[in-house]
Amino acid sequence: MAPINAESPASNARRAFLVGVEVRGSRPQFTVEDSVDELALLAQTAGLEVCGRAVQRVAQIDPATFIGAGKLEEVIEQVAALDAGVVIFDDELSPRHQRELEKRLGEGVQVLDRSALILDIFAQHARTREGALQVELAQYEYRLPRLTRQWTHLARQAGGGAARGGAAGVGLRGPGETQLEVDRRDIRRRIARLKEELEAVRAHRQRHRLQRARAGMPTVALVGYTNAGKSTLLNALSGAEVYVADQLFATLDPTTRRVELPSGRIVLLSDTVGFIQKLPVTLVAAFRATLEEVVEADLLLHVVDISDPHAWDQIDVVEDTLAELEASRIPKILVLNKIDRGEQALPKELDDLGYRAVVRTSATQGRGLDELLEAIGECLRDALIPLTVLIPYTQGELLAAVHESGVVESERHTEHGVRLRVLVPPRLAGRLEAYQTT
Repeated sequence: MAPINAESPASNARRAFLVGVEVRGSRPQFTVEDSVDELALLAQTAGLEVCGRAVQRVAQIDPATFIGAGKLEEVIEQVAALDAGVVIFDDELSPRHQRELEKRLGEGVQVLDRSALILDIFAQHARTREGALQVELAQYEYRLPRLTRQWTHLARQAGGGAARGGAAGVGLRGPGETQLEVDRRDIRRRIARLKEELEAVRAHRQRHRLQRARAGMPTVALVGYTNAGKSTLLNALSGAEVYVADQLFATLDPTTRRVELPSGRIVLLSDTVGFIQKLPVTLVAAFRATLEEVVEADLLLHVVDISDPHAWDQIDVVEDTLAELEASRIPKILVLNKIDRGEQALPKELDDLGYRAVVRTSATQGRGLDELLEAIGECLRDALIPLTVLIPYTQGELLAAVHESGVVESERHTEHGVRLRVLVPPRLAGRLEAYQTT
């Protein structure tokens, strides 16, 4: 899918009008006004200028035009008065909704939904081969049911076929329809190819995970709402130079760095794609390889922008997403980041979310980082298994893994090997089973 209005020479091509809808009786995590505020940030991240907005509360979604007929007329008038070239809806539109809205808004006005906007942002920000593959797959899966509109040359061909066929064209396929089927098959082939390539990426990641598992090196995944400061925190803890920016979805591609804890133990710290409310299902599926870093982690750091007025709504979104990924069982620490910008009050419900620790940080100022590293060490230590082992001198690699990933409480060199009393992660305990002693 090409960037928004990339081919349009019109001066209004980057002027966006936003539309939000709230169904009465629903219980959204954000009010419709707050959700449209977030949509405006997304539009700005995509390089658009927001020139106006409209919201409506309805009993139900209109099956033809999504919003009510009267509201649509208001939107049409405002779009014309403001010279907007793009209308963005805060919810995902069905192909039928999109076609009808494009017809009513008229030629020269592009209709998008939140999913298409996020896809465009992801396409702009993917910097690695894996990220590009994931975004391309999500774009094609989004495009397929909307093919007649997304590929404009097809619309002209289909129009010619319909004019020639008319009412008498019983069972006959016009040239436009034939081309459409060809294009659909082409997209399905591309989707299949992309899935194969991403499966290869997934297998490559799995091999790396197995190597880390053999070493017993624990993995800690950073999760959180987009723009919570995860990449900045990764940089501060590891000395990495991951790209950061004060915008939504500044980074998409997973980054893993080694971090030394105060105990001397080494952990792998992985940044992951930020979550957001109404995240398109196609994106969650496409980014499966990346999100597996979350599912396979030993510990999660849930990073929150505590200065944001909607911090607790964002926590709910992340918790819901983790539940969808079946990652709720993983121990987690709540990291209240950006304390230098102010703090929202902690709700009583926080105690029910099962966090092992709550740490306040300012990644940009380096505040709270020592406390966070201590909390990570304590949480990982709680999961360690105590063992007494005698490791032969010939097993130098295994001995190094114990020192790197475990906690050595005592060590004595004997005639037959090194006798240790250690605390090790479960994945390493299995390798040490054959060397246990009393």
